[in-house]
Amino acid sequence: MPTVVLLDSSLSMTRPVSVEGSEEFQRKNLAVHGLTMLFEHMATNYRLEFTSLVAFSSLWELMVPFTRDYNTLQEALNNLEDYDKTCLEAALQGVSNIVQQEWGTSCPCQVVLVTDGSLGIGRGSLRHSLQTVKQRVEDKKFPLPFPFPSKLYVMCIANAEELQATDSMDNLEQLINLNGGEGQIYTMEGPLCLKSVQSMFGKLIDQAYSPFHAVLRCGNLTSDVQVFPRPEPVTIDEEVDPIPKTVQTDLEIVGFIEIGDISSPPVLSRHLVLPIAVNKEGDEIGTGATDDTEEETSTNQMAGKSPNFCVLLHGSLKVEGMVALVQLGQDWFGMLYSQADSKKKSNLMMSLFDLGSEPLPWLGRISQLGPASDAAENPYGEDDSKSPFPIQPKNKRSYAQNVTVWIKASGLQELNRLRKAALAFGFWELLKSVAELLERECTLLPDSAHPDAAFQLSHAAKQLKLASSGDSKYAAYEHNITPMLTDFSGGGGAERL
Repeated sequence: MPTVVLLDSSLSMTRPVSVEGSEEFQRKNLAVHGLTMLFEHMATNYRLEFTSLVAFSSLWELMVPFTRDYNTLQEALNNLEDYDKTCLEAALQGVSNIVQQEWGTSCPCQVVLVTDGSLGIGRGSLRHSLQTVKQRVEDKKFPLPFPFPSKLYVMCIANAEELQATDSMDNLEQLINLNGGEGQIYTMEGPLCLKSVQSMFGKLIDQAYSPFHAVLRCGNLTSDVQVFPRPEPVTIDEEVDPIPKTVQTDLEIVGFIEIGDISSPPVLSRHLVLPIAVNKEGDEIGTGATDDTEEETSTNQMAGKSPNFCVLLHGSLKVEGMVALVQLGQDWFGMLYSQADSKKKSNLMMSLFDLGSEPLPWLGRISQLGPASDAAENPYGEDDSKSPFPIQPKNKRSYAQNVTVWIKASGLQELNRLRKAALAFGFWELLKSVAELLERECTLLPDSAHPDAAFQLSHAAKQLKLASSGDSKYAAYEHNITPMLTDFSGGGGAERL
């Protein structure tokens, strides 16, 4: 899960704080100290995390694009300059642009905002932005909520009493609410000092950046592993069962199945599974980064020479073309499989299924699956020419019918049935969506398609759009869409489409 660090570099961050000793500290120095602690932790325990650094005042600047090089991040942090007033809205819009350009809108991202709680004055201040949120036109909307899944963590270089003396705390809480409530505000406890800022960033690390360690088991074989990124808690139903379900730290492999049988199932999230080497004293030696290069090389050599079940499993799944079904908790399953990044490199991955005992309908209840050797006859056949999957459902689904023919020489019966049903229910969006599908299908027609096909698809899409408008004769319930008359001989186009 990528991270964007959004650091306030306005003049208010240069306000001095009283710290024991002769050296004078600014709030900016406390922020840099806290971020240094965060980067050191991530370099040791979260090395696969991509992190970006953005500084902002009235404008924003991308100091470091997404990287895993924490030395570069630290160098940029140490060379940070001071600028003018605070304009948080522009900075949040910049974060939105940066993430979308790099990761799109489907990748979850964590945004860490580091500020002193002075949120600007006048036009451009957070107070002014929040007051005008509901008065915006479409092209000038407030950047929250972000168009991608995100969590917003606000690190305040100030204590709660200072923020509550103004409306800064209320504004920051409103910021979290605008982002869907995903995130948290952290403040410093006690005097503004190095110890307080370490404590505050320590809470952030425990909340968002603590590695997920687990034990992978298969019979008598075990392996200590790290799952990255950390699996998020899942809520089945906020009203019926509001308690979030978490992945247990004891991952039990319950069986193996061929890739062809499991196909490409829907999953909640995907994670890397990394082996952790443990020495005889129980200290972890296969993860993290050390300052001493020779020590790190020696450590990696020790880890590489130790037998590891996780490595054995990865190689076996890759060679055999199978996946391992793993139990994540009560009535919660996932799968382990080998995924190739390139021709030479592959990784052991874990995907989490939806909660329930039957997450994949074509497999049936996972608890009822058993070894193929226990069956009276081989369910895959003597020569592996057949498969027991998919399991046929007891109830025949509507989508399991024969292929629907949308156009015949005599008319467009099925399309007219769909049109009338949508009009009867007032489901205008369905007509618009089907029209868009037909238009897209028109652009994807192969060269071998009959020339009449494009005309008929465009005609049907246009008729559906007219019906969805509701203000023309084509929107009447009794009206029927008829095939378009063309100059092609014999009406062959209608039969071939």
